[in-house]
Amino acid sequence: MAVAGPLRVVLIHGAATTGRVWRHVVPLLDGFDVHCPDRPCSGDLATEVTALTADCRGAVVAGVSGGATLGLALAAAGVPMAAALLHEPAVGSLVPGLLAPFRVAYAAGGTAAFAAALYGPAWTPDEAPADADAVVARDLAMFAAFEPAAPAPATGPVVITVGECSPPIRHESVQRLAERFTLPQWTIPGARHAAHLEHPEALAAAIRRLAAPGPGHPA
Repeated sequence: MAVAGPLRVVLIHGAATTGRVWRHVVPLLDGFDVHCPDRPCSGDLATEVTALTADCRGAVVAGVSGGATLGLALAAAGVPMAAALLHEPAVGSLVPGLLAPFRVAYAAGGTAAFAAALYGPAWTPDEAPADADAVVARDLAMFAAFEPAAPAPATGPVVITVGECSPPIRHESVQRLAERFTLPQWTIPGARHAAHLEHPEALAAAIRRLAAPGPGHPA
């Protein structure tokens, strides 16, 4: 009889970053088979979902920012994930002005200004992908056009999270998304938007909580 291996966890990065952005979280997920893929950053939502599907099938998926937005897209596409923990994704017309400051920042100062506005001081140019300005322009256009849809029945539980210290518009966006699609909402203690960089312990604890079997999962 085949012996099941460790549960796979897939961590999806957002705009102006690569899979390296998860380096503080990965050591805190010992016991799991952790994957941090580098997305193609094509600017096309369907292409991004297709690129992630094989890795995410059957896995616990976690994403921050654009990575969380792609987690929503995977769930809507019916990718059969074990579960998904999605931190402060884009929410489209539910809160139309959510991404406006970041578009303004990018127009004024390129990738560095965009990332500083989005992630705060924890982001450095070392997080950026190659050809960053072109990549971020594609990602930003894709996420600005994103409109959330309900997770398909085939996917696993989807939990939306917000940082305890995130600004009110982030709390509003997560609340509206959770209410619109009847999704559980968790708060990451002490965190803001860049939870993977600033509060990796708290984010890893939430991923572990979601991955753990038992009564109440994932309430």
